[in-house]
Amino acid sequence: MSNVCLVGGAPFSPVDRGYPPRWETPPVAQVIEIDDPADPRLDDFRDLSTADRRPDRPGGRGLVIAEGVVVVERLLASPYPVRSLLGVRRRVEALGELPAPAYVTSAEVMAEVVGFHLNRGVLAAADRAPQPPVERLARHARRLAVLEGVGDHENLGALFRNAAALGVDGVILGPGCSDPLYRRSVRVSMGHVLRVPFATAPSWPGTLGMLRDEGFRVAALTPRAGAANLADAGLRGERVAVLLGSEGPGLTEEAIQAADLAVRIPMSPGVDSLNVATAAAVAFYALL
Repeated sequence: MSNVCLVGGAPFSPVDRGYPPRWETPPVAQVIEIDDPADPRLDDFRDLSTADRRPDRPGGRGLVIAEGVVVVERLLASPYPVRSLLGVRRRVEALGELPAPAYVTSAEVMAEVVGFHLNRGVLAAADRAPQPPVERLARHARRLAVLEGVGDHENLGALFRNAAALGVDGVILGPGCSDPLYRRSVRVSMGHVLRVPFATAPSWPGTLGMLRDEGFRVAALTPRAGAANLADAGLRGERVAVLLGSEGPGLTEEAIQAADLAVRIPMSPGVDSLNVATAAAVAFYALL
């Protein structure tokens, strides 16, 4: 397996974006039969439905959990170091060569371990990889998404999936954003949160000024009437950072004032806004 990943539709080396390679030569993994749900080797997958014990909580063990063959495949191709897999035999075998131990069991034992019946039949757990600093992420990018207050895990996952599909090179997380590596975000993104690099803004809204210094035009997406029509804002072909706000109130006034311009998506009368992930997809497409 190669140490080359895909970001925004283009190949890059993990080292180029501040990610270390996961391995030099993939080891041959063991496939291990387990029929005891209390086996401690399954602890990475235990109690996924219990809020105060989930292994993917950043304040706890902070593991990355992938669900289903497609998402697990994307985890295996990512810079995140895989610890182990758990699944029914046919799902594990569908993954081919593996870099970590794979625990094979029944659907019933899996349900007892994770706390619910898992239709997708396979899970993988990985450690987190270091985030690149904002400066490095911006240096290699032409299009960025910058988020303020996007707290819904499903919206965040959908936004990352849209970013991967529509040529966005990275995501910067401002204040109030949820964890993109939370299990639900990873699942809704179909694993694309594992291929689109992201960084946390070190200051707010100061990071927007840093992006401007790097040559980006910062465009705040807002439904307010005085904003320019997105299609007429002259952003296509530019280095652009699209600023997107929370699901309810949207961007703060402070963030809008720190942007270079405010842009809006024209909508039919009686509809005041779009879901943030949907609005992001429209904006990303407009910049292609």
